[in-house]
Amino acid sequence: MHSLAASSPADLWDRVFGTQPDPEQWLVVVTGVVALAVILPHQLWVVSRNAITIAHEGGHGLVALLSGRKLQGIRLHSDTSGLTVSRGKPHGIGMILTAAAGYTAPPLLGLGGAWLLAANHITALLWLATALLLVMLVMIRNAYGAVTVIVTGGAFLVVSWLADPEVQAAFAYVVVWFLLLGGVRPAFELQSKRRRGGAPDSDADQLARLTHVPAALWFFFFHAVSLASLLGGGRWLLGW
Repeated sequence: MHSLAASSPADLWDRVFGTQPDPEQWLVVVTGVVALAVILPHQLWVVSRNAITIAHEGGHGLVALLSGRKLQGIRLHSDTSGLTVSRGKPHGIGMILTAAAGYTAPPLLGLGGAWLLAANHITALLWLATALLLVMLVMIRNAYGAVTVIVTGGAFLVVSWLADPEVQAAFAYVVVWFLLLGGVRPAFELQSKRRRGGAPDSDADQLARLTHVPAALWFFFFHAVSLASLLGGGRWLLGW
């Protein structure tokens, strides 16, 4: 265990923003297998998908703020759906970017995480994720969403403050693999649901109305982003 209470500000800065040693190659591979093991089985996916929903709705919220919209709140539901409400013009580039951010956020966050891990910034990644979850918690507007974000953020906080470097590395790699691999599945699930007549007001349908571009092309965009992120992020993680 590490004690940050006794650390000087310089030591703390070095620990957070310094670099950590590369993990063994076998650990990188095993963490990828672990991430895949909680994504593929349906029984585990219905639970683990909550983490993807956090990233999805967080993506909507972050881009809404960056594009000048007013973020009113985020809700996360027990069926792993979510809702982000923002105020502003009901059309235009800000609304388009906000709507497009959901399905692209998890794989892009995974890609950014893979870049940090490839640069050996394991602790910085964990602290950054904790900070983002804390900011998101402020905008949560329902009890289930608050509990989900608190539990997720608590896991990051405990690992980043108290765990040994080896545990931090394993946890960080599992998280990044999960975002990269898990970010691929939701768009395919949405397509399947739409073929059965469900999700008539999905992100792809909203984007189709906003841009007059068919929803099928927006699905192609979601798939392209997630698969390209998985390819690029996987290469960084594996050191290829």
